[in-house]
Amino acid sequence: MLLMLAEPGVPLERAVAYRRSVAGAESNVATGLSRLGHQVRWLGRLGADPAGAAVLRELRAEGVDVSHVGTDSEAPTGLLLRDSHPERAIDVQYYRAGSAASRLAPEHLSEDALTGARLLHVSGITAMLSRSAAEATRVLIERAVDAGVTVSFDPNVRRKLGSGHEWIRAIGPLLREVDLVLAGEDEMELLLGGGADEGARALLELGRAGAVVIKRRDRSASTFSASGQRWDQQPFAVRAADPVGAGDAFAAGWLSAWLRGVAPQRALAEAACVAAMVVQVPSDTDGLPTAESRDRTLATHQEGTDVVRR
Repeated sequence: MLLMLAEPGVPLERAVAYRRSVAGAESNVATGLSRLGHQVRWLGRLGADPAGAAVLRELRAEGVDVSHVGTDSEAPTGLLLRDSHPERAIDVQYYRAGSAASRLAPEHLSEDALTGARLLHVSGITAMLSRSAAEATRVLIERAVDAGVTVSFDPNVRRKLGSGHEWIRAIGPLLREVDLVLAGEDEMELLLGGGADEGARALLELGRAGAVVIKRRDRSASTFSASGQRWDQQPFAVRAADPVGAGDAFAAGWLSAWLRGVAPQRALAEAACVAAMVVQVPSDTDGLPTAESRDRTLATHQEGTDVVRR
């Protein structure tokens, strides 16, 4: 979607100045992984309009492959309006009903969309946009599984897209079809019932998952493996300017580590570091680091090295 971000600290209903950017769970993760040095392709649908052209231009500038993105001449690009406050509730308004993204369907997925891919990352948001988008998500996951491509999944529950029951019915089954799960503690409780840790162990025993990562309410995180091991990570203490985008940043950081074969404890630390860097800057993506910046910042948090680059 195109993001219009109100000037920092000003409530949405009072804002008169906005900064244009790009937002969306999968595109945020794509941008994060690209900055961290990975080759990334984003799949989606945009309107044949100035907003769609702006999204494509910004993703190309981030080094993201958009050659498989389709345009819809009859539907607009989705729009998101929000404000940003470090210590008060944030107002987020979505305008995506009837958007090009909501009209995504299996026929829009080219046969070579996954060519060369090691990992497919999807979120529950896409599947909740419409019935056709849900079917496209299911088809894409099936193709990835058939092709031996690892599938990672972040529920990214958004209550404005459906009731708790609707999320359980549509997204709950997908958790059992993927290889890597990155979910919030509250999302695990909603979608699987019971405690988040118990849900993680059930997915590892009954589903395809080889690893489940839980992002907890206190901003700590845990990884559970199919072998029964568990690793925990506390959040890094930073002054947050805007908490929106932290989950996507965490996913990008963790998936980068997974793609590089990094040990689980280090992977959690990198993910927590990337998330901490993003929340210090307004907008979903401005704080996303390069690999070098991530490593320097992580060393600062863990080892107390000089924070100033001289």
